Amino acid sequence: QVQLVESGGGLVQAGGSLRLSCAASGRTFSSYVMGWFRQAPGKEREFAAAISWSGGNTVYADSVKGRFTISRDNAKNTVYLQMNSLKPEDTAVYYCAARLGGIATIPSEYNYWGQGTQVTVSS
Repeated sequence: QVQLVESGGGLVQAGGSLRLSCAASGRTFSSYVMGWFRQAPGKEREFAAAISWSGGNTVYADSVKGRFTISRDNAKNTVYLQMNSLKPEDTAVYYCAARLGGIATIPSEYNYWGQGTQVTVSS
């Protein structure tokens, strides 16, 4: 079992930055691919970024590529999402997720989810 807890969300102005953290518990954290998803009001949950178990491979949605950076520290059982140049359309609840296997971009492929952290970007 893996338990995930997100933190770091908040209210920022367009062009600002936030760093989200996801603290994980579980004996095999380093074996899990970790992903970040987001869900805006009235919209379906969408993929933002994912990182392999080793941290050597990352995948980003086109909408965040070049602005967001995903990283992980297996020694701390933590995954991060550095978000720069934030736009109002980035406003959403951000969720971290974990799965065994390769990197995936579909929410249903992930087995464990945090409760989410709100990110609001004002125009």
